[in-house]
Amino acid sequence: MPHRTHLSLARIAALVAVIAGSAVAVPAAATDRVVVVQPGDTLSQIALENGVTVAQLSALNSISDPNRIYTGQRLRLTPQAAGATPAPVAKAKATEVVHVVAWGETLTGIARRYGSTISAIAEVNGIANPSFMRVGQRLSIPGTAAPAAPTKPKPAVAPAPAPMIHVVASGETLTGIARRYGSTISAIAAANGIANPSFLRVGQRLSIPGAAGSGPTPAAAKMPAGMASLVAARREIGEIIRAEAKAQGVSVAFAQAVAWQESGWQAGAVSGAGAVGVMQLTPPTGDWVASTMLGHRVDLYDARSNVQAGVTLLRHYLERYRGDRKLVLAAYFQGQTAADRHGVYPVTRAYIASILALERFFAG
Repeated sequence: MPHRTHLSLARIAALVAVIAGSAVAVPAAATDRVVVVQPGDTLSQIALENGVTVAQLSALNSISDPNRIYTGQRLRLTPQAAGATPAPVAKAKATEVVHVVAWGETLTGIARRYGSTISAIAEVNGIANPSFMRVGQRLSIPGTAAPAAPTKPKPAVAPAPAPMIHVVASGETLTGIARRYGSTISAIAAANGIANPSFLRVGQRLSIPGAAGSGPTPAAAKMPAGMASLVAARREIGEIIRAEAKAQGVSVAFAQAVAWQESGWQAGAVSGAGAVGVMQLTPPTGDWVASTMLGHRVDLYDARSNVQAGVTLLRHYLERYRGDRKLVLAAYFQGQTAADRHGVYPVTRAYIASILALERFFAG
């Protein structure tokens, strides 16, 4: 999703903040293990990463609804050691986070960026019409606080292979996500503890069952049968990406993985943010690539032109960041200025992990 919004310095600074609240300090006994909830985390994902079950986490932390955890919450992974004395409650130091509206931004996109909601931001700022904002308008973002510096404990045992992670974008449905990965609605719902498959949150991290995200070598990562069937059905687009990547000296598997993450190799895909086609380029990004890199017009609605522009952008980032795939993908997702100044945002990590896992599938 390259350059969905060209981030201003004020917006970049604001993204460093996380959702506020009170954090209860857990016992510091050597036998205790805790994890701090990060933006986009789910209880099922935390359980999977730490070798426990959702039921165990819920019981240890008195969680009545596994679908409701909050950023900054400290979750105990092991029972409290006998005789340990709980530390006193410590409140996170609140800090006001202000977002300065840039040209072309919407309240929907701003709410998505900060993990908030349109109604919450509108209420705090007295906005009567959420469809109307002024360039330069200063918005207080509710529910944000200066983050602690959490340190995740190392698992006592070797972790299981990381699953494929999909980050829900605006307008996506579980039906479409399941179709993209060759999975089923029920399988994804069960893996993520989703009670209502019709309701997904923008930014929500979904574990995709049957799509392991790690392996000793690229060839060892076998693509799930359902996904392989979709890839075969869309092989014409795959060949366009292959030819363009070879022509520009970009890894074919890498280019194909980015395109699959962005659109599922669908030329007619248009996101809620206005990103278009196979490589999900916004019109301003397409114009920038056309004028500064290609020297000719880009038609984002034409599959070949769209792919050429997207692969050209990847090549530009590969050269700029000297092959560092994480920075390349950060720039593609966040924008070049943000990647240059601040590297990889926390909200971008799941996007990167998913594409690198997909790359292993396509390399095989």
